[in-house]
Amino acid sequence: MPKLTDVLAPGGGIDAERLALVAATTPNLVLFLDEAGTIEWVNPSFEQQTGHLLADVRGRHPRDVLYGPDTDPETVARINRHLHRGDTFAEDILHYTRSGTPYWVHSYCVPIGREQGVAPGYIVIQNNISDRKHSERGLRIAASVFDRSHEAILITDQNNRILDVNPAFSRITGYSRDEVLGLNPAILSSGRHSKAYYQSMWRSIEKTDHWRGEIWNRRKNGEEFIEMLSISRVHLDEPGQHYFVAAFSDITALKNHARELDRAANYDDLTGLPNRQLLEERLRSACNHADRQGRRLSVCCLDLDGFKAVNNRLGHNAGDQVLRTLAERLTQTLRSGDTVARAGGDEFVLLLQSDDTSNVYHRLLSVIGEPIPVEGQSVTLTASLGITCYPEDTADAEGLIRHADQAMYSAKEKGRNQFHFFDADLDQHRQRRRQQLTELTRALENEEFELYFQPQIRLSDWSLAGFEALIRWRHPETGLLSPGEFLPYVENSHLEVPLGQWVLKEAIHQLNTWQEAGSDLTVSINITAQHLMDRSFADYLESYLHSHPELDPARVTLEVLESTALEDTRHANQVLTRCRDLGLQVALDDFGTGFSSLTYLRTLPIDLIKIDQSFVRNMLDSASDKAIVESVIFLAQRFDHPVLAEGVENGEQARLLAHMGCNQIQGYGIAPPIPAGDVLDWASRWHRQRQPVVDQDGLIEGEGI
Repeated sequence: MPKLTDVLAPGGGIDAERLALVAATTPNLVLFLDEAGTIEWVNPSFEQQTGHLLADVRGRHPRDVLYGPDTDPETVARINRHLHRGDTFAEDILHYTRSGTPYWVHSYCVPIGREQGVAPGYIVIQNNISDRKHSERGLRIAASVFDRSHEAILITDQNNRILDVNPAFSRITGYSRDEVLGLNPAILSSGRHSKAYYQSMWRSIEKTDHWRGEIWNRRKNGEEFIEMLSISRVHLDEPGQHYFVAAFSDITALKNHARELDRAANYDDLTGLPNRQLLEERLRSACNHADRQGRRLSVCCLDLDGFKAVNNRLGHNAGDQVLRTLAERLTQTLRSGDTVARAGGDEFVLLLQSDDTSNVYHRLLSVIGEPIPVEGQSVTLTASLGITCYPEDTADAEGLIRHADQAMYSAKEKGRNQFHFFDADLDQHRQRRRQQLTELTRALENEEFELYFQPQIRLSDWSLAGFEALIRWRHPETGLLSPGEFLPYVENSHLEVPLGQWVLKEAIHQLNTWQEAGSDLTVSINITAQHLMDRSFADYLESYLHSHPELDPARVTLEVLESTALEDTRHANQVLTRCRDLGLQVALDDFGTGFSSLTYLRTLPIDLIKIDQSFVRNMLDSASDKAIVESVIFLAQRFDHPVLAEGVENGEQARLLAHMGCNQIQGYGIAPPIPAGDVLDWASRWHRQRQPVVDQDGLIEGEGI
């Protein structure tokens, strides 16, 4: 190597200034180090790229300026060894700028000294190779992904010949890399897809450079599998040069699992029929289709009659066999496009997408009724079928099924082995009743009920005979409601007995309050048939009377509604007899409005008969109503029972009833029902004026009429 002084002017031809310009203008990073390895000088490129100025780094060792946390210690050790021996060397090393940004350099270090005619030290020339290092790292990552990917990857040239495949390709397809190089990927074709399918795929690639979808292929051993395939066309810098990169994964197991999940979620395990969830989906689609086409469809709930007995007699295995057989029969009976679903137990739901179903319902019941051979025996069943039709029934899918189910229960109530159509008006009534019962239950809990009391007068001397307790509802929003506005909802409901007990308890409590005030009033209490026939009625009444030992039970009259049928007159007789034994009175209310008047009169222990107001109201204008009133009074006299007429509104009615022999009256002509707090004042005023006269217009003057 020539000495530096040999090439410098004047004899060498190159002056020092020109060499200094080279060092100053080169994009390479140039450092001069002294013999100890500390920095003597750096060029402007070094300052620009690292951010370290010469004034800041002069006299410092490169390791204190350029090294960072990820600088490789082994590379540093090699460099130190080279410097210690005075070797020329080249190394790639990670440095850091003044701001802490890492960058890669290729560092070429040459020792200089006496041989070059200069002071001992080192010249270091560095090239920034960060871009190259990043590219190399990207290539290494790409190669690692290619080799380790769980997805199969194959690369083909522009003629679609395979250039390379990764290990996952061999694992999934069974073909080794050497077996497929140079071949067309069509070797994997399963034959399931049409030529048009592949043409559509390649049109997409030509247009967008990409295609993705599911495709069936075949492994080397002939086994078919389904893959999720993605194909991309990759363009390189060379004109007209491109490659195809395909990546796919075997989703056969995933698809099978999805089918299993779908079956578990949408189909019945026992019969293989759609379950309720799938049925609702199909029903929603069918309703939309019916709307577009102007068609109608039927939803049917079919429940087997007496199926439980089959399980009990032959066992559940036999019962399951029966259900499978019936599922097959129902499916075969319906037309294409119809659906049979199993809702659970022995209940099936059918979706019939046809305008003409007139004969289907009979055919379904007939199919169910055919004998079923099971375990060497023959089982014969019937079914109850409930039907609702869309769009006549405008409910949603869930509502249609519910309505068909309600109709099915109506079919069972009619006697089974028949079908019944859903009645929307009846359903609305039931919904209103459920809503009203919910509100009435809340009202009972919140103590919103009150008792009003209507006077009852003796016609013989116009004295006060007592009061009838009548319930009212103090509604928080609509105000005071009469019994006719809410009691019809209570009838034959779960609330009838609790509300009846409240009336009984409240009336007796009020009577006791009046007694403590020095009054000897009596009270009549209405008792419904369901309340009377409740097993706890007499015990509850006796217990409550015992809690008020100071009260005379004879001042309490139980009014039994004759218009409500007492299914067990023997039991009713026993209950009422026990009540009379406790000292209470018994009245037969609304006499003549039911079908068992004479039976009740003959079999029940009665102390008083009440004539219904519907006969009294029109007896002045209706000869038949007048005759009924006369007959009831005559009949009561023969049975030696006093009679009370309800609904008396004027003096002429009162005078005629007195002439007929009626004993007592009540009605708005005397007084409307009055609050409990006003009863004693009203009774006191009536007692002071109890000698009213009848004026010329037939009106009774004085308190009330």
